[in-house]
Amino acid sequence: MENALILIVVILVIIIIALVIKIGAIYRAMDSLIDEYKNVIETETNNQIRVNTSDRHIRKTAIRLNEELKGLREAGIKYNRGNNELKTAIVNISHDLRTPLTAISGYLDLLETEEKSPEVDKYISIIAERVEALKSLTEELFKYSVVTTTVDDFAPVSLNLNSELEQALAGLYGAFVDRGITPEISIPEAKVVRTLDRKSIQRTFSNILSNALKYSDGDLKVRLTEDGVITFTNRASGISATDVGKLFNRFFTVESAHHSTGLGLSIAKLLTEKNGGSIEASLEDNNLVITLKY
Repeated sequence: MENALILIVVILVIIIIALVIKIGAIYRAMDSLIDEYKNVIETETNNQIRVNTSDRHIRKTAIRLNEELKGLREAGIKYNRGNNELKTAIVNISHDLRTPLTAISGYLDLLETEEKSPEVDKYISIIAERVEALKSLTEELFKYSVVTTTVDDFAPVSLNLNSELEQALAGLYGAFVDRGITPEISIPEAKVVRTLDRKSIQRTFSNILSNALKYSDGDLKVRLTEDGVITFTNRASGISATDVGKLFNRFFTVESAHHSTGLGLSIAKLLTEKNGGSIEASLEDNNLVITLKY
């Protein structure tokens, strides 16, 4: 009887050891499966998930994941192809629209020199205003499409943000003066140097400052810190907290922003992120604050 009990205990111990070994092998196989999946996703290659295990359930899971990954890759290829075709179409349409819009503007200029009634003059003025809005939208569409399709054109170099920001402010200083805005500028003496693409930085600053021209109630504060944080602050009574959350959305406009295409800040966000930075907007005591970090 005692020998039988010992035999049973030995068998149970062997079974437990075998189960522990089996469970350990399953854990290792699952860890390997997770690592393989993570590697395939992060590297964006066409490699398949491979697992070295005899467990049929894990092998079946790997096969199923590979099938899903194949479907995702095919869907991604179709999306990218369609997205690129759409961008190309927008570029072409924007380019094609320029010629007739330019011609219309020319004819309107000729009409201005003709004798006409006040009523006709009023209508011509309205048409001219709408044509300018269309030209602005067409130009922004063209720029946006070009920006989103020229990732490889980025050429990061060592830039002095102090100097780049000063140049951007100087370029639009006349426009601010025309609106009665005298920007308050705070730039440190110490150089803030970052490795960034110059053209995209210039476009980002220009778009943000142009946005201030549209929304500002008459003021603008620009501040650059030594750790690469740039803030653009202006009173903006026409903007709500809900509007602020949508400012970086494509084609979103606030009613108070005349002739706005809604693409300026969207482009700024795209370019900032391509440069490895971040951009956000907030509303603080009726002040619109746009913060750039590089």
